[in-house]
Amino acid sequence: MENEKVNYLIDIIKEMDIKEKLKLAVRINESSYTPIDYDRKEMLKVFSNELAKIDEEYKIFPVINSKYINFAMAKIMEMNITERNQVVLFLFNNINL
Repeated sequence: MENEKVNYLIDIIKEMDIKEKLKLAVRINESSYTPIDYDRKEMLKVFSNELAKIDEEYKIFPVINSKYINFAMAKIMEMNITERNQVVLFLFNNINL
């Protein structure tokens, strides 16, 4: 049952384009509700800079408001720390910069 949650979210991430993956990565790093074991500030800086390079709207108005991203964040917040780390590491490893 537990792996189903992780696999479901990983399948969703696989279908995202690079812009959506970067938005989710930024949102995860900004949120205090997703405690993850890594350097959040550094990762936020990297992903935010990359997103600004490919998304003109994000450069002008850096607020992420997407139902798709909000759904993924809700699923991540429901997970325990091990599951979150699995999903987040998968996401970060699938962002080709």
